[in-house]
Amino acid sequence: MKKFLKDKLFRTGKVWSKFWKIMRLQLLIVFVTLFQLHAETGVAQEKVSISFKDALIEDIIKEVEVQSGYVVVYNNTLLKNMARVTVRLNNVNAKDALNEALKGSGLECKLVEDFLVISKKDGKDEEQKATFRKIKGKVMDEKGLTLPGVTVLIKGTTLGVVTDIDGKFSLEVPKMDSTILVFSFVGMVSQEYRLSNDPKNDEKEISIRMKEDVKEMQEVVVTGYANINKESFTGNSVTVKREDLLKVSKTNVLQALQTFDPSFRIQQNNQWGSDPNNVPELYIRGRSGIGVKDLDRKNNLSKSELENNPNLPTFIMDGFEISVEKLYDMDPNRIESITILKDAAASAMYGSRAANGVVVITTVAPVPGKVSVSYSMTGTVTAPDLTDYNLMNAREKLEAEVAAGIYKGENPTAQNKYDVEYNGKLNNIVHGVDTYWLSKPLQTAFNHKHSLYIEGGTNDIRFGLDMLYNNEDGVMKESFRDRMGAGFYIDYRVGSLQVKNYISYNITRSKESPYGTFSDYTSKQPYDMYKDENGNYLKTTQKWHGESDSEVKNPLYEAGLQSFNKTQVDELINNLSANWYVNNYLQIKGQFSLTKKNTKTEDFIDPKSMRNTKVLGSTNSSSGELRTSTGDGFDWDLNAFLAYNRTLGGHNINLNVGINATSTETSTTSAYYRGFPSGTLHSPNYAQEIVEKPTVSQNRTRLFGLLASLNYTYNNIYLLDLSVRTDGSSEFGSDKRFAPFWSGGLGINLHNYEFMKKFGYVDMLKIRGSYGVTGKVNFPPYAAQTIYQILSDEWYKTGFGASLMALGNKDLAWEKTKELDLGIDIQLFNGAFQLEFSYYRKKTVDLINDVTIESAAGFTTYMDNLGEIMNKGYEIQFKSDLFRNNDWYVSVFANLAHNKNEILKVSESLKAYNDAVDKDFAESNAFDGSTSKPITKYTEGGSLTSIYAMRSLGIDPATGQEILINRDGSVTYTWNSSEQVVVGNTEPKAQGTFGFNVNYKNFTLYTTFMYEFGGQQYNQTLVDKVENANLYSSNVDKRVFTSRWKNPGDKAKYKALETGRGSIETTNPTERFVQDYNVVTLNSITLGYDFDQELIKKAHLGMLRLEIGANDLLRISSVKAERGLSYPFARSVNFSIKATF
Repeated sequence: MKKFLKDKLFRTGKVWSKFWKIMRLQLLIVFVTLFQLHAETGVAQEKVSISFKDALIEDIIKEVEVQSGYVVVYNNTLLKNMARVTVRLNNVNAKDALNEALKGSGLECKLVEDFLVISKKDGKDEEQKATFRKIKGKVMDEKGLTLPGVTVLIKGTTLGVVTDIDGKFSLEVPKMDSTILVFSFVGMVSQEYRLSNDPKNDEKEISIRMKEDVKEMQEVVVTGYANINKESFTGNSVTVKREDLLKVSKTNVLQALQTFDPSFRIQQNNQWGSDPNNVPELYIRGRSGIGVKDLDRKNNLSKSELENNPNLPTFIMDGFEISVEKLYDMDPNRIESITILKDAAASAMYGSRAANGVVVITTVAPVPGKVSVSYSMTGTVTAPDLTDYNLMNAREKLEAEVAAGIYKGENPTAQNKYDVEYNGKLNNIVHGVDTYWLSKPLQTAFNHKHSLYIEGGTNDIRFGLDMLYNNEDGVMKESFRDRMGAGFYIDYRVGSLQVKNYISYNITRSKESPYGTFSDYTSKQPYDMYKDENGNYLKTTQKWHGESDSEVKNPLYEAGLQSFNKTQVDELINNLSANWYVNNYLQIKGQFSLTKKNTKTEDFIDPKSMRNTKVLGSTNSSSGELRTSTGDGFDWDLNAFLAYNRTLGGHNINLNVGINATSTETSTTSAYYRGFPSGTLHSPNYAQEIVEKPTVSQNRTRLFGLLASLNYTYNNIYLLDLSVRTDGSSEFGSDKRFAPFWSGGLGINLHNYEFMKKFGYVDMLKIRGSYGVTGKVNFPPYAAQTIYQILSDEWYKTGFGASLMALGNKDLAWEKTKELDLGIDIQLFNGAFQLEFSYYRKKTVDLINDVTIESAAGFTTYMDNLGEIMNKGYEIQFKSDLFRNNDWYVSVFANLAHNKNEILKVSESLKAYNDAVDKDFAESNAFDGSTSKPITKYTEGGSLTSIYAMRSLGIDPATGQEILINRDGSVTYTWNSSEQVVVGNTEPKAQGTFGFNVNYKNFTLYTTFMYEFGGQQYNQTLVDKVENANLYSSNVDKRVFTSRWKNPGDKAKYKALETGRGSIETTNPTERFVQDYNVVTLNSITLGYDFDQELIKKAHLGMLRLEIGANDLLRISSVKAERGLSYPFARSVNFSIKATF
């Protein structure tokens, strides 16, 4: 262990040393540039030259801003009635120029830090002093960060000031009986503050904390290529802010995201449960592709099926595509917002990558001001959830064996043998042996995550530094996934040019549990000892009736060996972007990203392990296996755009035209070694043989796209969205390299009609509709090309030989999805009631499938565009503010999604696959349990989530056999795979979330529940641990005696109980075990408290917040079945602290 830690720390030190060198270089460049920039702007931007005749003061202010680089802060009401101005000045100070323009207006311009502030002239006479009070204060946001530029007005007047760079203000207020100050700021809820009537309190600085205006902040839809006003957008999207994500989960972005959009779902993985190294599969609005088939999964159990996944959405972060693993490992504190683009109008600008929806992530950008430090720490206690396991203890298990007749012998000799076995087990129980095997590989883990963010700078140059350490130990011992990383953000602004660069380096280390799979423990006998008298793990548990070593191997002994399976991923990313604001309505934007990724995996099996292909024994003196894999990836991504956003009369035009080019190169080297002297000597140098010599797999793909999007509104009533993109990809056939994708949307804002405005309670009433065609790529590399493999095992005079490996298809093209979306958005009573309803119809055509051909060619399939799938359904989003005053805020929210999936057309290869399923059932061992699970078939009219089994009339009371129904309706006792039909569907009728949000003064309570109903589930536990339970060799569910057939005439749910001393015939998929699946979970609950500013300012804190929360505390399900078969599920309780300095 010490050596492992030493190596780990050494490797960490080397990696961070390398990264720190990069960071120091970047910092040096930043500071040199910073000093140069100040030297230039301090002189060049001080002087301006202006010439205006009868001009609005606002136009003069804009020109001064452009020439000087200063931000001019003022209150619109102060300039509202100001006369037009004529002024001509050459090479004068920016402040003096504005003061010249303001002559005679009673206003003046002052330089406050880096702002030019326009306000009323201060009176200095004694009379004014006698009739005015001087009020001082400071304005902050919810996090305690100061807010410069906040307008502070005396209610009912135009008297006021704006806050300075530190958020402070000083205001002379007329002495009145009741004075109210009004604070307003873009993106914040306006706030009123009543001054004390006692002037003695004027010496105290008042403190104001402003809250975000949620309605205003949600008005912009971030598509990754453009920002569009939500009120004028006809597409379907959901935007989630960082604050809301953190209320649900402090560590898992994906887990939190599905709470806010009912159509965004994590596919339930009953096999791998809460394994931290299991990156989940996701889908939006149902599944539109087949992916890995059940028959393939049966022969090769894989933890993750993300590669070439046909249902995975595209993830875009700050304009560049990222992997789902990147988002899975990401710190939620780094996220500003996430927008889910669901229909064609919203996502068509991504063309060939948009068919499954697009998730757009916007990260936090630094803000100018004094250096601010934000730190957050989250501690999480994660405990295994075993509530769905119902196994017997030692005494119950032995009694069950007796009741089943296991110890009844056919003759005295057999009876004596069984008596010895029974007494041995009873002796163990009497001496206190009651092994709870389920607890042995598990732990309650304490995990901690630390986030640090430092930001600051001026208007001209801003910087941000983020650092992360996230330790995540799984509930199975020694399994973990640790993330660490750092990033540096720099933002230069020179006049109308903005240059941004973000460089980050991230490391992800993961390790699988050496304790094996959880199912190794659920089957072990509770009356078995696992240690000898010296406290050492036994290699095998007791052989009660002549079992082989592999049948009674002790998984705890295996865990104590030197086996390991670990992976490390290093990723370096540099994102560079430049924005040139040509004028107020024209922008040129360029982005370029480089990503370098290295992956290293080692999977070693100790020579003493019985998991080896060749186990140590009298005939084999060498064992131990090592599989290695190293991967290198290099990607670049380029975007260049021209954006035009202008309002001409009642016409608002938001036009974007651009290009997008990407390149991805990967190289993977893998090797397989065998024969090691010991568990500690596991380097390839010690291997006796190279089973598979190092093989290299390389792939390069390129994508080029031309795109244009238009968002147009007339009088903010009539809405139009158009998008078109042409993509070219190197992955497709030479005749199908390019394809067009497009979308169009129409909408109408009824609430902006004059006749609707008289109804003061209608904030929004929008009807929208869209239609478009998008595409996707989800097949292995080079499927469109004919591939030859080198025969390197033999050498010919002419060199190496080659053989045809795969037949390419030059006509292979994109899968296309044609999507219709109709919706209505309603908002009433100043946002107190919000409702959104959407109906969609999504048809995916030209599905890429294997086409079966004659095997004489040397292979049996090639890829072609065949098959069609339909998804259609509706979504509802609801939110209501029930109560709000100065102390209380109570709101409720809910969402619901319904989706129906249907296969419209299947290829001949899928029909051949269905035949292969029938053949597999027919040829498999009928007594080893391998045929108990349903295998999905693909038929027209069926679904990708259909459950296939034979229909059943139940157990025949006369014979105890199951009465099955053939396709033609005839009755039989014989199970036949070709007679299987659809008997259920795992897709629910509806799924979604509901919850509430309560704020009382500084306390907040946020709770979410997730639900689904109307689907079905095949209860595999009832098959394996009840009906087919082998009492003789493994532990079983306590329901094993429930409703069993025993004698003729019995009406029972399950067949007669068998002892297990002989073979037990497997119950093949049958309608009897299909159950309606309805479930509700307490997804999250969070209680938070914000400390008063007065209490924490002595500690020089800007903000201090404490939270305690929990995830998955409660689950109520209509199906009682074991969950987390290879890795258990978990529940977690967390506490967090966040502070700014």
